[in-house]
Amino acid sequence: MNSHIQHLITTGLLRLLCALPYSFVAWLGEQLGSLLHCMPGKRRRIVQTNLKLCFPDQTDLQRQLLGKQIFQQVIRSYLERGLQWYGSAARLTALTELHSAIPLQDTYEQPTIFLGFHFAAIEAVCMYYSTLHPVASLYSPMSDQTTNGIAHRQRARFGTEMVPRHSSARNTLRILRSGKPIMLAADMDFGLRDSVFVSFFGVQACTLTSVSRLAALSGARVVPFVAEVRDGYQGYRLRIFEPLANFPSNDVAADAREMNRFLEAQIRRMPDQYYWVHRRFKRRPNGEKSVY
Repeated sequence: MNSHIQHLITTGLLRLLCALPYSFVAWLGEQLGSLLHCMPGKRRRIVQTNLKLCFPDQTDLQRQLLGKQIFQQVIRSYLERGLQWYGSAARLTALTELHSAIPLQDTYEQPTIFLGFHFAAIEAVCMYYSTLHPVASLYSPMSDQTTNGIAHRQRARFGTEMVPRHSSARNTLRILRSGKPIMLAADMDFGLRDSVFVSFFGVQACTLTSVSRLAALSGARVVPFVAEVRDGYQGYRLRIFEPLANFPSNDVAADAREMNRFLEAQIRRMPDQYYWVHRRFKRRPNGEKSVY
């Protein structure tokens, strides 16, 4: 398809979804998610493999029901991109609750890394935060160039400084030392470079060490935040926690385990809202065969 036509179709659909009532779009996303879960496919197999590894005590029926809820949340989050990328700051604010364990202001005496995780509402709460304070965001470019261009432009529309993940460490350090916090997510398998294998739900998972290395170089505190979808189509909740204690340590593997322990605790509160559609256990330690 011609890239210009693809751009028009994509932006038109997103603007239409933005114009519709939020509760209807959320409901529609859940219905589409239920429908897609009924169809055999790669993502369904990935979800079930992840759940079997992480929740071995659940029955097959329990994992199937949880898998359906996960599809509902994931597809719903995709449809809600219309609101998140094209909705006004006032509309995002009306839909989002903020609970912060730390004071939030435009500048910080200490460099700050906001450590996020791939829950269904992460896009919404990051967009919301950018309406409140200056912030930079570390991101991975999408494979589809048209969608990537739209996402980059719309994510930056409230002033967020978009920083590609492959950007130089020097650039990232410059941002942190300028007083602007950086939001990033470090809960995916990005490859063996700057990663270690540590436990995640009792399974060895390739986990980034770049967060603790970056914190050590910049003197930044690492502040976890969690994105939640509120019940009853009420919107979102941004929960910002206290900085991780004694982080970074002098052991990057121990720091990676600490990040995973924190994430596990949050997933157990709302397992259906985590993006289990990702191949979290894609790479295996030497000698282990692929789980997918």
